[in-house]
Amino acid sequence: MPAVPKNGQALFLGLELATDQLRATIVDESLELVGVECVDFDTELSEYQTQGGIFTTPGDAYTTPIEMWIKGLDTLLEKLHRNYDLTRIKSIGGAAQHALVWWKSTTVPSLSSLDPHTLLHNHFPAHTFSLPNTPIAQDTSSHTHALAIENLLGGPDLMAARVGTCANASLVAAQLLRVRESWPQDVWARTGRVQLASAFLGSLIAGKWMGMGEAEACATGLWVHGSNPNNGNTIPGGTPGYWDEGVLDIVGGSREEGRRVRGWLGDVDVSGGGRRAGNVSRYLVERYGFDPDTIVAPFTSDYLSSYLSLCPSPNDAILSFGPMDTLMTPAQHYIPTRLYSLYPHPAQDAGEKRKYIAVLSSRNADVPRALVRDMYTKSWSAFDRLVAIVPPGGSIGLDDKLFSFWHLQGDSYPFSHVKGIFRFETGIKVNEFRDLRANPRCLLESQVLAFRTKWSQMIATGLLGSARKGGISPAPPLPGRSSSVMSSLGLPFDPYDHIPLPSRVLATGAAANFPSVANLVGDIFNAPVFVPNTQVDSAQVVPHRNAPAQGYPGRAALGGSYVARWVWGREWGAGGLSVFEDEMKRLLGKRWVSTGGVPLRTNVNGATSIAAGLTVGGSSGANSGSSTPYGHPGSRSGLGATIFVEEEEDEELERERNAGSNLSPGVIGGGMFGAGPFGEMGYGSARMRTQTSSTMDSLASGTSGPVPSTAYTTPDLGLGNTGIISPGLGTNGNATTPTTPTPLTPVVALPTADPEAQVGLAKVAEPDLDAFMTYAAIVPEYCRLESMLIKGIV
Repeated sequence: MPAVPKNGQALFLGLELATDQLRATIVDESLELVGVECVDFDTELSEYQTQGGIFTTPGDAYTTPIEMWIKGLDTLLEKLHRNYDLTRIKSIGGAAQHALVWWKSTTVPSLSSLDPHTLLHNHFPAHTFSLPNTPIAQDTSSHTHALAIENLLGGPDLMAARVGTCANASLVAAQLLRVRESWPQDVWARTGRVQLASAFLGSLIAGKWMGMGEAEACATGLWVHGSNPNNGNTIPGGTPGYWDEGVLDIVGGSREEGRRVRGWLGDVDVSGGGRRAGNVSRYLVERYGFDPDTIVAPFTSDYLSSYLSLCPSPNDAILSFGPMDTLMTPAQHYIPTRLYSLYPHPAQDAGEKRKYIAVLSSRNADVPRALVRDMYTKSWSAFDRLVAIVPPGGSIGLDDKLFSFWHLQGDSYPFSHVKGIFRFETGIKVNEFRDLRANPRCLLESQVLAFRTKWSQMIATGLLGSARKGGISPAPPLPGRSSSVMSSLGLPFDPYDHIPLPSRVLATGAAANFPSVANLVGDIFNAPVFVPNTQVDSAQVVPHRNAPAQGYPGRAALGGSYVARWVWGREWGAGGLSVFEDEMKRLLGKRWVSTGGVPLRTNVNGATSIAAGLTVGGSSGANSGSSTPYGHPGSRSGLGATIFVEEEEDEELERERNAGSNLSPGVIGGGMFGAGPFGEMGYGSARMRTQTSSTMDSLASGTSGPVPSTAYTTPDLGLGNTGIISPGLGTNGNATTPTTPTPLTPVVALPTADPEAQVGLAKVAEPDLDAFMTYAAIVPEYCRLESMLIKGIV
C-alpha cells in the first residue's frame, strides 16, 4: 500500500452533468468546500440554442445535444485548469442526469489515445453519435413503449418481481424500444454502443470505457439483481446479477437483436462502488496537468449522488423537489414490488451487508406548480403566501375539504393511464373551486400526501425493517378508535399513527425554499424538515431556481466529491470506516471539533445581488444568520393570467387583521376560510415556524437571469392587461398598471442541533402533532378519490 502523498493537502473533484449546467465541486480531505465552477449551457454555449439545456418538441419529447455536453466539459476543464492547482486533485467522482448516449458503430473511438492538443468536442463531433440529440429523464414520449413491455411481462406486479421496477418512461428498455419502433431504421442499424450519461462522462475522464454501476443497471428495466428472491436459488454463471434475456428480446424484436443490445450495454460494475474505476486519462494529464495517479471513482446517477451528499440515517426521508419529485430512503432488504423502485446503494464496501435505496417518484412536479402559479398568482411570493394562509384542505371545516390532482404527464403505476386536472369539492368533481385561492395549497397537499400514503404502503412490505422514530413511544390510541373503525376507512395503514413515518425529512430543490412548503411537509409527515445549508444560503440569491446560485455547489457534484474522497481513503489506506455514510460523518465530525464548531463553508466567491452589487448573506449558520432581501434587474415576463394583484393582497390582509370577523364570504379570513386569525397555516403560534413572505419585508424583484432551466425556475410574472377575478376582490376588466411584486422570501434556518449542523443541514420547519392529525383525517378521503382516478370512474 503506497504512502499518503505529502505534497500539500489532497483535493477531491466532483462533476455533475445536470440538465441545464455542467458543474464541478472541489473539497479537501475534511470535506470543506474549496472550489466551485459551472458551465451554463444556455448562456455559455448559446450556439446550441437550448432552453434550460434541452429542446422540446410536440409529443412530450425532451432531448439534448450530446456534442453540447462534450463542449461543456472542455469549457469546464479550462476553467478548472485556470483557477486551481489540478495536481492536488487526488480523486474524481461524478454523476449525470438519466439519459442515453448512442455511439455509431463506425466511429466508436479509442478513448485512450486522444490528441491532447485537440479539444474533446473536436474529437467527438455530432456525427459520432447515431442519435445526436438524446432523450432525457423528463421525456415521456416512450411512456406507451414502457407500458407495452410491462404488458408483455404480465403486468406491473410480475415486471417488478422480475426486474425490480415497473413501467415508466425513463426506463432504458422503453427508450431502446421506442428508437427501434419509431425512429428511422438506420439509427438502430448504425448503433454500436449505448452508455448512460454517467458512464459516458466517466469514460471521458478515465480515457477508457466505463460500465454502468449496478444501481443504474437496476433502473434500466433490463437487469435482474442478484438478491432478487424471484430468480430462483442460482444465478447463471455464478454472477451477482445479469441482463434479462427475455426483456432484451422484447426490446430488440428478436433473439439476435436482443443479443446485439446486450453487447451495446456492456458489462455492469457489481463491485459496490467502493473501489477505483480507473485513473485519470493521459489526455487530461497532458492537456490540463492532472496527476497521472489521480483516481477515478465510479460515477452514478444524479439523484443517487444527491442522496449520498446528504448522508442520510436509516429512518430519514429525502424529498427532492424538481422537474420530477423524488422521495428516497435507505432500505434494509431487497423486496421488489410495484409500489416503488429499488436500487443497490451506489457506494458500499463489497464485504458489508447489501444496502438499498427505495425511490418513489412523480413526474407531475414543477410543471403543475408553475402552471398553478401562472394561473392563480403573478409571483412565487404570492404563491407562497396563499399556501401559508389557506387552511389545510382549503377549508376550516372538517367535512368540506378540497382536493385536486394535477396529472399533466403520464406517470408510473398506479397512474399509468391517468391524465388531466381533477378537482373535488365536498366529494364531488368540479371544474373549479368556488374560491380560486385554494388551488396552490391543494396542489401541494396532493403532491406531498401522495408521498405520505406511498410511504405507509411501503412500510407494510417490510422493506425498511423495523425502523421507528428514535426515542418516541408508540402513539396512544385515539378515544373511540378501534380496529374495526380503522378497517372501515378502507386503508392498509393507520393514518393517525406517526411512528412509522420518517424521523426527519431532508428536503432539496427549489420548492423546499418556500417557507409554506417546508411547513406543509413537516405537518404532513410530523417530522422536522432540514435543508442543506448550501441551499439555504443559495436561496437568498435566487430562491425559485433549482440550479444553485453562482459559487454554490450542486448536490450531485458534492456527492461525487464525497465518493471520490471515500474511495481515495480506502485506496491509500488512510484509515476511516468502510460504511460510506459513517465515514463521511466521521470526517465532518472531526472537522467540526478541530474548528471549534464552525459550520461548513457553503460557497466559494458566492453570488452577489445583481441589482445592488453587494454580496448577499445567507440564512444558515454558515453565513450571516439572517434572511437578506435581494433584487434583480431586467424586464418581467408577461406570461399567464393575473388573478392576484399583490398590492391588493396586502391591503386585504391588513383589513383581515383589522376587521376580524367583519369580512365577506370569499375573502381571505372570512366566509369559507373563517373569521378568526390562522397564524401560519391556520394554527396557533406556540411552535416555531419558518416565516413566509406574507410576514417578512422584502425588496422589489424582476427576472432572475437567463432562460430558466425548468418550468419551476421561471421568474415571477408581471402584470399585464388582465382582469382580477378573485372572489371577494371584485373584477376589473380594464388594463392594469404594471407593478413590481415583492420577491419570495425564502426559508431561514431555525436553531439546529450539532449533529445536523456538522453535516451541513439547517432545520427549517418543526413538526406539529395537531397539524398532523388534521391531515391524518384527510388521508382516507384523499385515498378514496385517488382510487377513483386510478379506476377511471370520475
